Parts: sequence; C-alpha cells; structure tokens
Amino acid sequence: MSSLRLGFLSLLFLGRFVVDAADTSALLRIREVIRSGENEVRVVCFGDSVTGVYYHTGGRSAYPEVIHDAFKNRHPESRVKVINAGKSGHTTTNGLGRIQQDVLVHKPHLVTVMFGLNDVAKGNIDLYRKNLIEIVTKCRAAGAEVILCTPNAVSETPDRPAAKVAAFAEAARDVSGQLSVPLADAHASLGDLRESTPKTWRLSMSDEIHPNLRGHRRLAEVIVGVIDGEAVALPDDRPVPAPLSFTQAKLQKLLPVKVLAMPPFDGFATEVITTVHPGANVTMMPWPTESMNRHTLMKDAAHRVRTLTPDLVIIAVPRAAVAKDTEEFIRTQMWIAANSLSRGHREWDVLVVHPEVIEGPPTAAEKEYDQLIREIVPAQDLPLIDRLDQHDQREPANVLREWLAGAATL
Repeated sequence: MSSLRLGFLSLLFLGRFVVDAADTSALLRIREVIRSGENEVRVVCFGDSVTGVYYHTGGRSAYPEVIHDAFKNRHPESRVKVINAGKSGHTTTNGLGRIQQDVLVHKPHLVTVMFGLNDVAKGNIDLYRKNLIEIVTKCRAAGAEVILCTPNAVSETPDRPAAKVAAFAEAARDVSGQLSVPLADAHASLGDLRESTPKTWRLSMSDEIHPNLRGHRRLAEVIVGVIDGEAVALPDDRPVPAPLSFTQAKLQKLLPVKVLAMPPFDGFATEVITTVHPGANVTMMPWPTESMNRHTLMKDAAHRVRTLTPDLVIIAVPRAAVAKDTEEFIRTQMWIAANSLSRGHREWDVLVVHPEVIEGPPTAAEKEYDQLIREIVPAQDLPLIDRLDQHDQREPANVLREWLAGAATL
C-alpha cells in the first residue's frame, strides 16, 4: 500500500458528470480486492457537514453510506466497510486536528477527503492547499491511499461566492496533480448539472451549499466511479427503507408514542394507529396550520418540533399555505420537513402527506407544485403518503391506516 506510482490521468465522462481519475497502483489493488471480496476494505470518508449525516439528507445517510450500498449492489461479494468521519463546520485545519482519532485509528485502506466549503468561508486558499497536502501525506504514511474530492458546486452566497468555491476546487485539483492522488471532481460534476439542467440541480440541493440525498447520490456516483474505474449511475427511485422504525420500535414494546400532526391528521391519527396497533398508548400533539403561509410554517417548524421531541411527525401542508413563487415553494417544502427532523442522526420518524390525500385532485394552477412535492420528498429520504392514482377515492383516514399497515410489514 505504501508503494505508489502515478497512473495515467484520464477524463471519465459519467453521463452528465465528470470525474478526473489517476489510477495509482494502490487504487488498482483496492479495486481488485473489492471486486474479489478476498479481504475487507476499510474506507474512511473524511470531511465536513456535506460528508456527515445531518438533516440535509434526512438524517440517516449521506454519500459515504450511499457508497457502501453501491458496492454491495455492484459487487455482492465485496467486503467494504465505510466509516463516516464528517463533522459540521469543519475546515481542513479542524480535520488535521482530529485525523488520528477519527481517521487513522481505523487503519483505513482508502480515505476520501472532501473539505473546502468552510475553508472558503475562512478565506485562506494557501492554507487550504497546505493542509490538503499534509492530510494526504499523513494518510499515505499510515498506509492508506487517498482520493481527493473537490468541494461540491454551490449557489451564490456572501460567505461562499461560487467563483471562490471554484478557486478552492482548482486548488484541490492542483494538489491531486502535484501528489499523484486520484481525484473525484464533485465540483465539476455538480457544476455541470447546475448548468445543463437547473431544475434537477435545484431539486438535488437542500440549500445553497448542502446537497440533499439526491445530490449525495451524485457525489457517490463520482467517488464510486473513481474507485471502481468505470461509469456509475445510481437510481433515485429506491423506496424509503424502514419508514417508521422509531415509532414501530415503541409500539411493539407498548411504550408511549408522541405524535405531532398537522390537521386533519391530528383529529384521527390516534384512532388509526390504535386500530393498526391495538393497545398503543398515543399522545396527540396538534400542529395548527390555519392562516399560515409556507414561510411561516417553515419558521414554526424550526421552533416547534425539536423542543417537543416527538416519536412521529405527520406533515400535511394545505394548499392554502401559499408561496410567493416556485423557488419559495421548493425551499419551504424542503425546510418544513428538514426543520421537523433532529439536526444530526434521525431520532424520530417524519411522514409527509401529499395534499391530494386531503383536498383531492389539483387545479391546473396547482399541478406544478403538487408534482414538485412528489419529487422533493424522496430526495429528503422521507416517506410520502399519496393516493394510488386518479381513481383512488379512499377517505384520508383509510389512506393513513392502509399505509401504516403496509409500513408495519417492512
């Protein structure tokens, strides 16, 4: 692992994504072992809040966890262990301060390094370059190969101007070339998405700088493509696994369950839950929405939900809660849900109910926003309760009951 050489620098086009990859002898060996399954391969993903598991992606996984699942699907015989070493707010300087206890202690064979967005906010590109070199040097001295990842492309903000983020991405590319380190160019791939299909780009971002889970699948595609040496496409349409894991764990033990629900679910969810789970001890906490627009509901979620520490949140934003334009609709739909989650790893369940379940088919003017909800919610790794089709005439309580009964079997 310590004997490294510069491989041929090539440009791999992964659909609309681009990856710069230098195949070192160490990376080639890692690829071989992954495909054969002859030994465990330990991968540490080292970075900031884009790497760590936070509410931007739904609180259950980020690109490191997607990488793990991708290898299990692509190479079922593989024995890849992925360790997430991402921490919110961290720069390369912070990373160097914890590299021993968070990265090298795991004796990794491969370390992916994705810092930069917080370094950009601090403003010292020379220090960023110096720190990346030191991180690579420490990892290689410990016997691990490194993949440098450029920071993902962003929308314009005062702290992180897009041009400045691009300059830091170029610095990471320079270090990759200088040290003959494989490069996963997340900035180029997501930047290409931003330019070619702006709507897809927007629906892949939780906010101006953080991708949601859909965006993290794009990051994982780039990194897995470098590791595996070929183009990778990961599907966006996978079902949400174990959508009620926290609630069901309590229901099975007959423990009290606290439910925070928007109307009209606050009126019948208790009865529905006790029908599906006889003996359930449910405390209902109503979440009023009357006379609130989407922006107000988004702020209300940020102040209300985490202080109540519910077991289950049922979000049912009425169509009457309007947004001033499409961008505000997208942002508020994402952040009413994101503000309903715990900040880090998920600590309770969140369900989103499509307005068609309560209010029926949309008008012509409402169709665009109704469809956006169907695209946004899965990108947050959240379950969406929806009608089966245009002929589905079930009462809302029955829709919830049948969904809960189905979720209980997952």
